[in-house]
Amino acid sequence: MKKILLLFIIIASISNSYSQTYKLSKKISTSGNDGWDYLAVDDVAQHLFVSHGNMVNVIDLKSDKTIATIRDTKGVHGIAVANDLNKAFISNGKDNSITVVHLKTFELLEKVKITGIKPDAILYDQFSRKVFVYNAESNDATVIDANTNKVVKTIPLGGKPEFSVSNTKGLIYVNIEDKNEIKTINASTLKVTNTWSIAPGDEPSGLAIDLVTNRLFSVCGNNLMIVVNATNGKIIKTLPIGDGCDGVAFDAKKNLIFTSNGEGTITVIKERNANTFSVIETVKTQKGARTIALNKTTNQLYLPTADFDVKPELTVENTKLRAGIVPNSFVILVVEPISK
Repeated sequence: MKKILLLFIIIASISNSYSQTYKLSKKISTSGNDGWDYLAVDDVAQHLFVSHGNMVNVIDLKSDKTIATIRDTKGVHGIAVANDLNKAFISNGKDNSITVVHLKTFELLEKVKITGIKPDAILYDQFSRKVFVYNAESNDATVIDANTNKVVKTIPLGGKPEFSVSNTKGLIYVNIEDKNEIKTINASTLKVTNTWSIAPGDEPSGLAIDLVTNRLFSVCGNNLMIVVNATNGKIIKTLPIGDGCDGVAFDAKKNLIFTSNGEGTITVIKERNANTFSVIETVKTQKGARTIALNKTTNQLYLPTADFDVKPELTVENTKLRAGIVPNSFVILVVEPISK
């Protein structure tokens, strides 16, 4: 009888350890039928900025209503929120410019032309009060003074830059997708200080950081997340994630890492300490939901996606055909903890 009871306790313990803790709770419908990339949360105002074709949708997260549309952002990719300056900086990939808007009124403050080609990911570093714009085709970073909106430097990166994070103390980290590297940039001198290989990670895109344990989380195109020591570049752990990932978010309150997988899942990873990590859950989302943003106030996660038509058959002349977007199907998925 004791053996049976012990077995029951073990089974129950295993079952509880793998119980679902996050769920897709709702979808916020948003107008527009174009593609999308990054999104960003203004935690202070509780607004969500969503890149969407040639515009940015601004959603009030208290009502789930679109309250503004920022237009003339051709080929928009990323949004960087600067609460201390009441500004948002938007990268426009098709006309090599940065749109600067007022964070509360959303009115245009300035449109900054840059020499970088195809600006993509963008980062505001409050420590240096600079904006780092990562240019996919010219393989460099444009640095803008966030106070004056003036370009102050272009930093060669020797490869295609993707997402970037700051350690809030003067050091910037950026994934280099086609070199399988992370580069570090000194935010004061604006020089590259280190180049770290993250092999076996291939084609790194999304990047997040734990400022307490000093760990970087780089998600890669070959279904891996690489945990890197942000001090010396040493690889701490390699973990399996879902297919088609382009984004990652870190919840510092719960020590959880979330990877947004375009296959239609989120991989949830627990950071138990600086050197111990494990996959604890897979949350079903929707196909195409490959980028992600975390609301630090509500613990909700946001992922943009849409419904897709049947993918056309490939031909010898065109091997890059994509499935079209079903009209009026663009949504923001909201994933949140399950209340218990």
